[in-house]
Amino acid sequence: MERRTIAIGSDHAAIEMKNFIRDELEFDGYSVKDMWTNTPEAVDYPDIAHPLAELISKKSADLGILICGTGIGMSLTANQHEWVRAAVCRNIETAELARQHNDANIICMPGRFIDEKLAYEMVKIFLSTEFEWGRHENRVNKISNF
Repeated sequence: MERRTIAIGSDHAAIEMKNFIRDELEFDGYSVKDMWTNTPEAVDYPDIAHPLAELISKKSADLGILICGTGIGMSLTANQHEWVRAAVCRNIETAELARQHNDANIICMPGRFIDEKLAYEMVKIFLSTEFEWGRHENRVNKISNF
């Protein structure tokens, strides 16, 4: 397996899930950048999403994982960065389609609505699925706020 760098971060709502996924990815041979937080004290999700999205934007990490209570706040924040396509995913099918059809480079997950096992299955699918190109390329090329 080509050793890819994966950035991961969560707010206080999903520390255990983030740590579980981080540990599993490292066991599977990925290089993982843990972007924060590791305490149960409340933090603001943009403080995690902005630095992680910047890594993706600058190609300092291959793909990213963001987890908060719903995944929505992380996604809204990350998508403010150039070249970032952060998708909220709640099941395996959306994780696969986010990569396959949208070339998403950050998966955002709802830590309060899925369990760790499903979250890791979604991450594995997200990381192993390639962009389909073809008819989707033109659509993805139209996604930009810059």
